[in-house]
Amino acid sequence: MTHGAARREDAADEGLPGTRPLWRQRDFGIFWAAQTLSVLGDSFALVALPLLVLQATGSVARMGLLTAVGGAASVVAAVFAGAVVDRVDRRRLLIACDLVRTVLYGVIPLVWLFGPQIWLLYVVLPLCEAVGMLFAVGYVTVVRGLVGTGQLTQANGRLNATAAAAGVLGPLCAGLVAAWSGPAAAVGVDAASFGVSAACLFFVRFRKRTPDEHTGRGAGLWQDLRTGIAFLHGHPVLRSLTALLFVFSFLTLGLNDLVIYHLKHDLGHDDQAVGTVMAVGALGTITGALLVARIRRRLGFGPTWTGSVAVCGLAFAGLGWARDVPAVAALSAAFLACAGMAGTCSMSLRQEVTPERLLGRVTSAFWTLQYAAAPIGAAVLTWAAEEQGTTPVALVAGATCVLLAVTALFTPIRGSGRNLTR
Repeated sequence: MTHGAARREDAADEGLPGTRPLWRQRDFGIFWAAQTLSVLGDSFALVALPLLVLQATGSVARMGLLTAVGGAASVVAAVFAGAVVDRVDRRRLLIACDLVRTVLYGVIPLVWLFGPQIWLLYVVLPLCEAVGMLFAVGYVTVVRGLVGTGQLTQANGRLNATAAAAGVLGPLCAGLVAAWSGPAAAVGVDAASFGVSAACLFFVRFRKRTPDEHTGRGAGLWQDLRTGIAFLHGHPVLRSLTALLFVFSFLTLGLNDLVIYHLKHDLGHDDQAVGTVMAVGALGTITGALLVARIRRRLGFGPTWTGSVAVCGLAFAGLGWARDVPAVAALSAAFLACAGMAGTCSMSLRQEVTPERLLGRVTSAFWTLQYAAAPIGAAVLTWAAEEQGTTPVALVAGATCVLLAVTALFTPIRGSGRNLTR
């Protein structure tokens, strides 16, 4: 790339949207509202689907298996998601993904009117997770075009903060709806939310990509994935992040199931208590999302990410020892606040350093590698909790997360500063 082309690409990245405050940018505002509504309903499913399984089977291992099946579908979808996102109209893709999930989730409460059908969850959830991965990769690729590179961390923080704010209301309402009308009704709310999100996205104007930002259609699927992996391998910080997050995801994907099982089985609380804990945990996500841009500017990427993962580990280790609802809620909030900060930093870094034409494939490759073993981890974590109890499992998993943060101090992550550019 010539110096002139590089300057033009940087100018496009900074873009006109980045010259105005986020609250004055119309398209970002609508996009922001759509994602908040989507997460509001999605948080219902986060609580309702495990409760449906637990209600019908009483087994945390079956809950973990459902999580594992859904996670496996995400990993498979991630292999080709980047190739799809870099080739198609991203606005139409996002709308289509929302509409498909509206239909799929909407089937569950209709079928449940005639009685529980656990097999249906093992069909619907993998399909929704696969479509959700397509949406998630597309979502990451359009934010930079909406706000410019200079406001990425701030925009991601605000998106995560309001998503978490919706998550405060969502799990709490899901617990109430599940207690009054059953978990299937909560899944119906989730289905409706995706329809509203699709309607909002219809009015968002995304930046059109230039011809040189599109992927050539002759490349094959595996070549696209190798292209993304090659970029990750060539960037020292992204290479280290990918390896460490591979282990972190293995350990933490089943955390939600573990918390629900601990509250209902170990402590004997009802669905409303589950919703309350999830809502308080979401408050932690809000706090982390609102603070991450300021903390990263002050400390730099490395200390922010490493410190966040360390606190995640400490909170995870303590969850198994917590014997009352306030303690479980506080530790969940601490974990989610720091997980959100680490995730926002990681996402913003990839968006900042990746050329537009590669952004979908790099995101897809990153998530494929990060979550490749996570479904197995969810199944192992919940099986171990059922066999050995939540306390020793949470302690071992949390201590390993702390060890990951220590390991990061011996990688290029430690020296990564406030500004990481191409």
